[in-house]
Amino acid sequence: MSKEMFCGTRRYERISLPTGMFVAWYGGGEQGVSRVKTLGMRGLFISGCDAPVGANLRLVFEVPGGSVHAEGIVRNVAPGEGAGCEFTKMASRDRVLLERLLRRLLR
Repeated sequence: MSKEMFCGTRRYERISLPTGMFVAWYGGGEQGVSRVKTLGMRGLFISGCDAPVGANLRLVFEVPGGSVHAEGIVRNVAPGEGAGCEFTKMASRDRVLLERLLRRLLR
């Protein structure tokens, strides 16, 4: 796993997950189970997701300690690659699980 830091408008670091972890998603008339290419506190990039820009998605993915449930909106699509999704709603328990995972991976 590699650590990616971005300059400019990024407020949070993202982690690249070359082997990926899986996310179950549905919304925008589509559903699937796909690999997560990058992950951060604000969102993720879902490989192979073909939901359109603006689609609201429900997301579920496993992390150490349990499952993270979130809602998000597709902000960008890379045809043939996947979709970038910004988290829009996440319970505090889920946010804590995500923060723990990212803290561990970004050491």
